[in-house]
Amino acid sequence: MKTIFLVAILSCSILFAEGLTSKSYDEYLKNFDLDERSSMKIRTVDMLDLVEKGEAILLDIRFSKEFEAWNMPFAKNIPLNELPNRLGELPKDKLIITACPHNDRSNMARIYLTLKGYNARYLSDGLLKVADFLRGDNAVEFMEEMSKIK
Repeated sequence: MKTIFLVAILSCSILFAEGLTSKSYDEYLKNFDLDERSSMKIRTVDMLDLVEKGEAILLDIRFSKEFEAWNMPFAKNIPLNELPNRLGELPKDKLIITACPHNDRSNMARIYLTLKGYNARYLSDGLLKVADFLRGDNAVEFMEEMSKIK
């Protein structure tokens, strides 16, 4: 429960610091329904399918040092605290899937991107699940498919 509260407070702080008004966040919350709850998140296997097809970008929002220590080579790294200044690096015509090891920071990034007009979801099972999934045959198959779209 503490994590959810912290995410909500940090999300609001980011939104207001970036010039998004409380009115836009108010409108988002007023329109929040079960459909939005379902569409705001995505699981690993679905994310990998969309990335493989070139329909989505995996956005790793961890700090650079975290990304250097381990990463998914097909992910784009823009740390959460750099996101406001680097929005121009993200296409508006693709789904942006935000990710971190679990999902706290990625959910903050998703809210920010959504309010900035991007189609965004957060990786609900986190990058640790992706690392676990992409082993052996799954890794080989995925990377072979990725090489076809480049």
